[in-house]
Amino acid sequence: MGELLSSVASYTFLQNAIIAGILASIVCGITGTFVVVKKITFISGGIAHAVLGGVGIALYFSMPPIIGAFVSAILSAIIIGLVKLKANQHEDTVISALWAMGMAVGVIFMYLTPGYSTDLLSYLFGNILMVSSTNLYILAGLNVFIIFIVIIFYRQFVAITYDEEQARLRGLPVNFLYILLLCIIALTIVVLIQIVGIILVIALLSLPAAIAGLYTRTLHAMMFFAIGLGMIFTLSGIAISFSANIPTGATIIIICGLVYLIAINLTRFIHKKNVSLKN
Repeated sequence: MGELLSSVASYTFLQNAIIAGILASIVCGITGTFVVVKKITFISGGIAHAVLGGVGIALYFSMPPIIGAFVSAILSAIIIGLVKLKANQHEDTVISALWAMGMAVGVIFMYLTPGYSTDLLSYLFGNILMVSSTNLYILAGLNVFIIFIVIIFYRQFVAITYDEEQARLRGLPVNFLYILLLCIIALTIVVLIQIVGIILVIALLSLPAAIAGLYTRTLHAMMFFAIGLGMIFTLSGIAISFSANIPTGATIIIICGLVYLIAINLTRFIHKKNVSLKN
């Protein structure tokens, strides 16, 4: 532990990783709560994988990859939202198409870009230890924007999350709010891709909120609990991976998954115990 603390004080990349982990945990806890409660994990997965296309195109044209990720994530969120709201077909088919096409376009453009293999692995599996100071500013800006939007539309988001039909009867612009929520989730995915990559992003987006949902009764409590869990998971993952010299993103997800499995079994055990005591 002493060696780790000494390394954190000495190395800027570790300091950046810790800050990035904290920033990611905040937005992850907030938007992940909506993803879990509204049960739109598959939609989030479609957006996340479609992002690779924007990353590949950005790399090919020598642009910052995060810009390509941002544009493709927002476009994917809007397309999926409009299809769900306006088209007669289920959005699952469109999500699958965007998922596959985004990945394919990303792989092709990365293949055409010199050094594509390293970039591909980095964005598929993430590398929080490589987050630059510039990316930190971008992540901080996205955090502020996401929190600002959620604060403004919190009551409306809660309404459409629990009961869209009731929200319509109340006169709320459900279509606009739904697409806006998907865009916020898309921005969160852009943040999380820097941490754990496209392949593992959904786990970090959903698992802390899912665990929090087992032990909380209100949406805002679930958010705060999920934020705290996200910080614990990411910081623990950084510490363990740095000490053991193993991939950080994968370590974070393993911690998330193990805690989730423990939490589920603990909840079931407590429930069974309470039922047996009542009988």
